[in-house]
Amino acid sequence: MSETVEKVDYKKRLKAIYTAPAGAPVVVDVPAMNFLMVDGIGDPNTVPAFGAAVEALYGVAYALKFMVKKSARPVDYGVMPLEGLWWADDMAAFRSGNRAAWRWTAMIMQPDIIGAAEVAEALAATRRKRPTPALELLRFEAFAEGHAAQVLHVGSFATEPPTIERLHTFIAAQGRRLEGKHHEIYLSDMRRTAPEKLRTIIRQPFAS
Repeated sequence: MSETVEKVDYKKRLKAIYTAPAGAPVVVDVPAMNFLMVDGIGDPNTVPAFGAAVEALYGVAYALKFMVKKSARPVDYGVMPLEGLWWADDMAAFRSGNRAAWRWTAMIMQPDIIGAAEVAEALAATRRKRPTPALELLRFEAFAEGHAAQVLHVGSFATEPPTIERLHTFIAAQGRRLEGKHHEIYLSDMRRTAPEKLRTIIRQPFAS
């Protein structure tokens, strides 16, 4: 193995889409990227499936990180933040806060040096070390949003509605219409950060 390990900060490399102002929303053009994904349904605060999905995603994401670091062309990179897509079959249920009807995709972006073969190897290794049914739901898939607007929300998830409304109003003021799923990027570690200090990018794709 080469003694030289390349260090890459993908959050800096993708700064335009993994940072956002806390004031006025900004427009971004989100390219297609590859993600580890797990789908589910229900209130993330109460259904065990959400926590299990997050555990599976991080397990495989870290397995990939250490595999790449020990590979023939080693690269050391930080695991990207957890993200979530949120919607409901009836969007009225989503807007009203009927969380039991919420659908979600929990996901973590993977750098372009990761392919399907590496994911399969990391999945197998994770199954051996920490087997969980959620691993069987995990998939590796490209996801593209294209034109979107985003803003930083600082505070608990319960206080997000005014920020979301500001984002939607901003999009309408551009003469655009909402399209696609509500998207959140969790910049803070939810397990270690006080609710009032949580930092979450809220993104909404729109039709061009």
